Amino acid sequence: MKEVLEYLNKLLKKDDKIIVAVSGGPDSMCLLHLLYSLKEKLNLEIITAHVNHNIRESAKSEEKFVKKFCEERNIIFETMTIESLICSNFQHETRRIRYDFFESLINKYKANYLMIAHHGDDLIETILMRMVRGSSFAGYAGFKKQINKDNYEIIRPLIKLTKEEIILYLKENNIKYVIDESNNKDDYTRNRFRHNVLPFLKKENGNVHKKFLKFHQVLTDYDEYFKKIINKDLNKVFKNNKLDLKKYKELDDLMQTKIIEEILEQQYNEDLNLITDQHVREIKKLIDSKSKNVTISFADGLGLVVVKSYDTLTFEKKKYYNEPYNIKLEKEVKLPEMGKISIIEESDLTDNYCTRLNSKEVKLPIYIRTRKDGDKIEVKNLGGTKKINDIFIDMKIPLRQRDSWPIVVDSNDKIIWLPGLKKSKFDKERLEKYDIILRYFEEECEK
Repeated sequence: MKEVLEYLNKLLKKDDKIIVAVSGGPDSMCLLHLLYSLKEKLNLEIITAHVNHNIRESAKSEEKFVKKFCEERNIIFETMTIESLICSNFQHETRRIRYDFFESLINKYKANYLMIAHHGDDLIETILMRMVRGSSFAGYAGFKKQINKDNYEIIRPLIKLTKEEIILYLKENNIKYVIDESNNKDDYTRNRFRHNVLPFLKKENGNVHKKFLKFHQVLTDYDEYFKKIINKDLNKVFKNNKLDLKKYKELDDLMQTKIIEEILEQQYNEDLNLITDQHVREIKKLIDSKSKNVTISFADGLGLVVVKSYDTLTFEKKKYYNEPYNIKLEKEVKLPEMGKISIIEESDLTDNYCTRLNSKEVKLPIYIRTRKDGDKIEVKNLGGTKKINDIFIDMKIPLRQRDSWPIVVDSNDKIIWLPGLKKSKFDKERLEKYDIILRYFEEECEK
């Protein structure tokens, strides 16, 4: 911890303004307390930014916990609640919302820094996940300690610390924190690495986080060096999101691969976690194909579309799916834009991403379709009907998403669920009688 404080003392200047992302968990509470310990000495203006993801019952109490901590210490507290999600990649969408919120606070307070509590264990997990599923060269290095933006810097001061060191600091300083119970489950890839792989590595080498940090730094240094070389060729073959295939094919194979990786990094910006080596393989396969006009797209949350037209490859963002559909639900239905809906055996979920039904109250089979004019749903506990379009408006669903949003109906075309948004009067509590459980899944990515 001494090293972190020395780093912050060296980095920060008198009267600096800092936005610090705080969930209430041990990592972010550690970072907030460290900054608070320097507040008076440097006359810092600390602004705590808390995002309520609104997917767990404990979310509101966690928000109150962080707010109380800040009020007791005269720290500015800002919060926002994610009311609904509009894309099929949950983690990507929530990350975008969080960082939009953080940037709004940067502008509001004219802050110098955005500080995030990612630590050494997080770095190990990120590197391992990307190694296993494939990534770009920069992606394999994990996340950076410092990112220079136009008018501020993103800083991760805890990158050299382990989780154990953070917990010890909190205990020694009697700092309370909350626990996200979802972190105890293996539903997410990151949790499986955290629970199963990380303990093994730490048992083999108690300082394994330092080895991964060195690996991270080596790859980062090489990547920055390669970029200087690559950019000379990149500027010759890639302009205005168009790749000149004739000039591109004159390059050697390694340079071709690096050019594609660099283009992808530009397209995905800071969302490197979305890039896998499959992106590169598919694009190179497209380039080498004999077809003169062909398109591929990636269902990864960003919606990148790559279009080959004779000797040009164009990179653009995917247009949303607008064709109506009506699909019979057998066991699972993969939706054109919005993830998938499955019949499952059991679930602890009680939110709008799961519904329980009694087959005697609905007419089987069940269908999943897009909206129709005049669609209404008898909303659970409302005591009446509500227009689907009014729900879209209330939940601030963009126009481009409304025509592709899944609506679950029975064979009489009675709406029995609006996945992710509203349950109908047909939904059963866990202790009531039901024999059908439907779950709305969004595509899994890094947490």
